[in-house]
Amino acid sequence: MVKIIGILNITPDSFSDGGKFFKLKDALKQAEKLISEGADILDIGGESSRPGSIAISEREEINRVIPVIRQIKKKFPKIPISIDTYKKEVAEAAISEGTEIINDIYGLRWQNGIMADTIAKNKVFVIIMHMLGNPCCMQKNPRYKNVISDIYGFFKERIRFAESRGIKREKIVLDPGVGFGKTLKHNLQIFKNIPEFKKLKLPVMIGPSRKSFIGKLLDVDIFSRLEGTIAASIVSIANGADYLRVHDVLQVKRAVTVFEAIKNV
Repeated sequence: MVKIIGILNITPDSFSDGGKFFKLKDALKQAEKLISEGADILDIGGESSRPGSIAISEREEINRVIPVIRQIKKKFPKIPISIDTYKKEVAEAAISEGTEIINDIYGLRWQNGIMADTIAKNKVFVIIMHMLGNPCCMQKNPRYKNVISDIYGFFKERIRFAESRGIKREKIVLDPGVGFGKTLKHNLQIFKNIPEFKKLKLPVMIGPSRKSFIGKLLDVDIFSRLEGTIAASIVSIANGADYLRVHDVLQVKRAVTVFEAIKNV
């Protein structure tokens, strides 16, 4: 069964929930809500990666996420935690508090891939995401020769790099990066072509939640994208996705349950 990853942003400026869970008590309340709704994993982020966002220091990111991770692990010791970071120091601090997954939007490219050494040493999982450019400018006229073959080639090269640094293949998850340096058409092509990425024989994660492609298709604001998120989630798992990273865990989990019941009858 597909795993649902619940998003918990400890940021003042994330694109859909910035500031809502910036205080520790609010973050813990949201974590409890996501778990009660059926999240299999929590993905905790301390730096926004929305288009146009600006990076923060490692120390500031650590100060945001570590108290939250520590308290979640104390209250819910069995819930796996993913840290949404590309910075080695942040990953190391999170791992020391029990984090099992590193969700790296730079796909082990930041600072010549030093994150790979931390992942290999600690034998944690890594989610390798594709992004064209970086968050500050990734949506400025993104271009590809062929978006699917370009992402596929990126994954092949990154898998080789990860393995060369000691990361076991079974510890790798792939994320084609919906909304990260892609046009509306690019994003739609990704959903349709998930089976191409599955040819690499590794799990695939898709993050469709409240993304701008839904807003463009339906002409709705960020708070009216639930139906589009659910539709994109169902298409994703129908095409082979193994993980869905979403804000609205309860609604997506219910839709997935119905889909899988019909599929497996």
